[in-house]
Amino acid sequence: MDLSSEIKLQTTRSGGKGGQNVNKVETAVIAYFNIAASQLFSDEQKALLQEKLSNRINAEGELVVKAQTHRTQLANKEEAIKKVNALVEQSLKRKKLRIATKPSKASKEAKLESKKKTAERKQARKKFRPKDLF
Repeated sequence: MDLSSEIKLQTTRSGGKGGQNVNKVETAVIAYFNIAASQLFSDEQKALLQEKLSNRINAEGELVVKAQTHRTQLANKEEAIKKVNALVEQSLKRKKLRIATKPSKASKEAKLESKKKTAERKQARKKFRPKDLF
């Protein structure tokens, strides 16, 4: 799913290495995606997105993603759009339900056998007292 039509991009100065350029070229890109105003999703999907991405959503209800790994603004724009698309796609995926299974007969027997061995080992640690025999 391509959300690039609804993503608002803002450029900013990138931190890190870069010599003289780092202070004058705005290569970092911040992408804003307004979930509530989006026309690509149903109300259920919007609620799901807001719940799953709540830690990345600002006070205005926008999903905020920053990209500054590349040295060019264009590459960072593409990276930011990819990140937003990936986040939205991942949060809309349904989690596969786990099917509970019972332990096999062999595994139950193996567990009992190991418990018996442990009990015997611990029993052997006890001091021998002749009066315990009768």
